[in-house]
Amino acid sequence: MPVNDVAFAASVGAIGLSLSAAAWAWRFRRRALGALARAEAEAQGLREDMLALKGGADAFDTCLISLDPERIRAVSGGWTLSACARALQVDEARLSQDPDGAAEEMVSAIAASSPEHAERIAALIQEGEPCRFNAAGLEVDGRATGGVAWLRLRPVGAQGGLSENGASGGDVAERLPMPAWRLDAADALTWANPAFLAASEQPDLEAVRANGGFGRNAEALAAEARRSGEPRQGFRWITVGGKRKAWRLGVQPLEAGEVLAWAEDVTEAEEIRETLKRQVKAHDETLDRLDDAVLIFGPGKRLVFHNRAFQQSFGLEAAWLDERPTHGEILDRLRQRRRLPEVADYGAWKAAELDLYGASGPFADETWTLPDGRTLRLARQPDPRGGLVLLFSDITDELKLRAQYNALIQVQRATLDKLNDAVAVFGSDGRLRLHNEAFERFWRAGGPELSEAADFEGVSALCRRLLPEPTLWAELKGRVADPDPHARVPVSGEARTNDRRTVAWQTRPLPDGATLVAFSDITATRELEKALAQREAALSEAETLKREFVGNVSYELRTPLTTIIGYAELMESQGEALPERTRPHVAAIKSAAMQLARSVDDVLDMAQIDAGEMALSLGDVSVEELIAGAARRLADRAQAKAVTVFVTCAPDCGLIRADALRLGQALDQLGDNALRAAPQGSQIELAAERTQGEVRIHVKDRGRGIPFHVQAHIFDRFTARERGGPGLGLALVKALVEMHGGWVALESEPGHGAVFTLHLPEQAAQGAAEPELDLPAAGARA
Repeated sequence: MPVNDVAFAASVGAIGLSLSAAAWAWRFRRRALGALARAEAEAQGLREDMLALKGGADAFDTCLISLDPERIRAVSGGWTLSACARALQVDEARLSQDPDGAAEEMVSAIAASSPEHAERIAALIQEGEPCRFNAAGLEVDGRATGGVAWLRLRPVGAQGGLSENGASGGDVAERLPMPAWRLDAADALTWANPAFLAASEQPDLEAVRANGGFGRNAEALAAEARRSGEPRQGFRWITVGGKRKAWRLGVQPLEAGEVLAWAEDVTEAEEIRETLKRQVKAHDETLDRLDDAVLIFGPGKRLVFHNRAFQQSFGLEAAWLDERPTHGEILDRLRQRRRLPEVADYGAWKAAELDLYGASGPFADETWTLPDGRTLRLARQPDPRGGLVLLFSDITDELKLRAQYNALIQVQRATLDKLNDAVAVFGSDGRLRLHNEAFERFWRAGGPELSEAADFEGVSALCRRLLPEPTLWAELKGRVADPDPHARVPVSGEARTNDRRTVAWQTRPLPDGATLVAFSDITATRELEKALAQREAALSEAETLKREFVGNVSYELRTPLTTIIGYAELMESQGEALPERTRPHVAAIKSAAMQLARSVDDVLDMAQIDAGEMALSLGDVSVEELIAGAARRLADRAQAKAVTVFVTCAPDCGLIRADALRLGQALDQLGDNALRAAPQGSQIELAAERTQGEVRIHVKDRGRGIPFHVQAHIFDRFTARERGGPGLGLALVKALVEMHGGWVALESEPGHGAVFTLHLPEQAAQGAAEPELDLPAAGARA
């Protein structure tokens, strides 16, 4: 083909392409203009609908007040609003200057008229409970819908009505499935289709005129349509057939003041719309309660929703966020306040963030480390409407807990390795999770062998080489693998290994479903327990032999001592017939024999007390007679040393419940002890007093006193043998007083004598004395 032809063909093709593009652009412009015109028409229709709704509401003899949580607004009412304000004594001038303030003052006046009215309005606002009552000549009707409370105010007695007239409608309107009717210039019903009669629940027009019907709901719209000469639409909730339904009302003005009205049932659409509103509100409330920060941006990258957690976590002003800033503006403000991670190129980073709009995702989670030390996990999700959803989770504490958990696991493993017991932890699936080094040494199994064994069956197979007891391992397996809570209880036992070791084993269920199994070598412990048991048996036998020996020896000594004392007394009774030189020897014999007899008695008494065989013979004992008798017995022995015995007894000492013989024995021991310590020509005092719920008996001497280092052990056995006797006197005193539920105290300074005090309770405490002392105190009765 010639070059000219080729050029011509190319030119023709280019021109055709240009014409096609121009035609396509013209057609696209036509479509765009048509869509714009339809959008403007729809917007105009919506404006008309809104004006019709406002006009229809103003046409009724009621006023409507919205009790929004943020503010109270007067929505409609016209002249009725002024009438209600006058009834409530609210300045009508405020209705034009500050209608919302006037509405709020009207609601306050209604609440102040009666506490019951205030409670009903509060229940309406807070819980959505409907209410209806009369206040200040007004009929107050409260309802809640869409999360907003509404008050309808109406002067008591105001109502509408229908005038009588007649007309007919067209055939098309007769066949409409929706109610349709016709009103004349006086709002009298002139025609209605069958659907209207069915909605009014009346058989014919006459019945509707007489009883009222569906048409009265459109009277205000009809009046507005007549005034404006243009169609009007409204919305009403009307009860038809016992069911509350939503109706969209329409009114078309006709000639001579007549109007044609119709009603469309939009209950299903309204219910869907209300359900959607509730779901959106519930969704927003749910997001607002989350601890995680939530941001939702629309297709224009402008903020649509944020919860309180975001505002509090990032420290942004709620008022600024309510202005719906863009995503970029929020990033800039967060950067100014150091609430974004530090990046080298902020511009590129911000551009990458904003480029995510329109992407299909899914987006990978990111971790933000903020300058204030917090760590956030950021999850992004595309919004179905073209926007973007951001979810911020503060994982600072989670990371800290994870680090602490890992540290605890390491500490736990190190701790287990330091234990001497062989410890292994098995999971609920029976697999070996953890074991210490002692476990490997105990069962002589290396780490690789245990790792290869993996589960309880493999580990028990390694252990059976030293402990081949199928019953034991079957029971341990049941404790490890059985999920039954009754099976997961701590158990323990002992077994014997092939190498002659005694092994104690135990299981402990762990909170996570795992089971701890521990083994310990108690061979040495059992051998030591056996040796201790043998030694205890030997000591018990020796103690028995000692008691028997002491008893036998004591009883064997009593016979010759009685004979010696008897013959000594017989020789003393001879008086002048006994040679002068012999008398001191006889007195010495008698004194030594009597001292030996008392020592034997002390040994026997201590033996009885140790064996728990001594019983007290209780009775009412006069404290004054008790210490007087002890003083008389002591005075005979004190004459030889020219020691004077004094007795001091308070008048309120009275009686006590005690064994007079044993208390006298204790006082005799203390008297002998005081007599041995008292210098020649000194004094010994026996005193008694009742104070602080007890009786105190003091034995006081003015001897050399007791050294401090001896006082701590003065009541121990065999500590006073240097004073003569076996050294059991003070120990016996302590034991006898404690049997009465009391105790003994010592006060002494070297060189200033000593005071022994018996503390005897007025009423013995439960279990403090022998069983027979569990009686009311005799002193209290006295």
